[in-house]
Amino acid sequence: MCNLYSMTSNQQAIRDLAGAMQDRTGNLAPLPSIYPDQSAPIVQNGADGREMVMARWGMPSPAFALAGKKTDRGVTNIRNTASPHWRRWLSPQHRCVVPWTSFSEMARQEDGTFEPVWFAADDDRPLRFFAGLHTTWTSVRKIREGEITADLFGFLTTEANDIVRPYHPKAMPVVLETADEVDVWLDAPWDVARTLQRPLRDAALTVVQA
Repeated sequence: MCNLYSMTSNQQAIRDLAGAMQDRTGNLAPLPSIYPDQSAPIVQNGADGREMVMARWGMPSPAFALAGKKTDRGVTNIRNTASPHWRRWLSPQHRCVVPWTSFSEMARQEDGTFEPVWFAADDDRPLRFFAGLHTTWTSVRKIREGEITADLFGFLTTEANDIVRPYHPKAMPVVLETADEVDVWLDAPWDVARTLQRPLRDAALTVVQA
């Protein structure tokens, strides 16, 4: 599971590639390390067109995962879109794209410990997007916060490609490379958009330094 990524691109590049007409993120500084439950930018369909906003990373957890727990820390990676839990958020109203410049997967080392391995489109770390879902939800994410209503997001995963598989054989994020793919994910009917949940072509990803 990808539980750490970075976003160091500038706001104008995000708006241009995602076709965002409004930017509600303010002065967005580079985010070299984004962890679960932190706020990060997403682009979603708003009432007046696409908009860039901040949201917390971690969609609501399924009820079975919350049994006996006092908090819901959220689900960062979404795989089974056929689940009733996720089907409610598959319409364009709840789809989003998540800008990133590199992401990591935890890889087991020879001594049994785990260390992050970082991936990017190339060594220059150009802007790309994850295919995501978002919602507004009321829950207790942290005891000290109490019950809050927050804008949340997560992104889809799929089978690992040949670049990710040696380090994390089970999964990788769903990556969108082009403006056309962004358009399909944000606007197309689900039977079309779902075809984007597939491994990224190997030539479009490389291992980079942290």
